[in-house]
Amino acid sequence: MNRAILVALLLAVAAVSSAATVLVITSRDGGKPALTEQRAARENFSGSGKELPPIKDGQEMRPRW
Repeated sequence: MNRAILVALLLAVAAVSSAATVLVITSRDGGKPALTEQRAARENFSGSGKELPPIKDGQEMRPRW
């Protein structure tokens, strides 16, 4: 088998596998999934979905670097 044919074949296989990977990744990305009942209960209990009120007259935190 000619070396050029082997290289071309390997490049074709790499291109097809890359295209398949991109298609699989984009098909999984269907936006934000709907909240399950258990997750909705957790967010309701912990209040993680709400924005915190602004801090008034408090010390601002600085990064340690």
